[in-house]
Amino acid sequence: MVWQQIVLGVVGISAGVLVSAGVFTVLLAVGLVPRFAGKTHTAGKVFLYEEMVVLGTLTGDFFSVFADYGYLGEWIRQRQILGEATDTVWKMLAMTLVALFGLFAGIFVGCLALAIAEMLDSIPILTRRIGYRHGLGLMVLAIAVGKLAGSLVYFAYRVFEAAL
Repeated sequence: MVWQQIVLGVVGISAGVLVSAGVFTVLLAVGLVPRFAGKTHTAGKVFLYEEMVVLGTLTGDFFSVFADYGYLGEWIRQRQILGEATDTVWKMLAMTLVALFGLFAGIFVGCLALAIAEMLDSIPILTRRIGYRHGLGLMVLAIAVGKLAGSLVYFAYRVFEAAL
């Protein structure tokens, strides 16, 4: 029983490291952080930007794994910290935080999409250099069909509920 838990822990940590390495590789490959620094003329703060990306990822990972610690609003509302105004104040604060998160998440996703679109311009150059002339459309179609199949399996079998 203990060995099963150890093996499961090692496999889980290994899978998490591989996935996070893939995400950070994509962010590095498209040059998102240097692009932000260049557009805002704050090149001296590149390391701060990179640390914020890592901190955001680790925070999201933490609340994804330990979801019980993410219920701050429920804790505040149960204790009525501000008296009768607690619900009203918390709802206003929560709406403000959700709006700010949505704004910043939208900016990030938009910039990432633009950076990936610029990177896609390099695919024809790569295919010419390696001599891959035929079947590029089939390769892109195969990738899209694979993503579609994975999404359908994920939602059809409700894989996202398996961890709960």
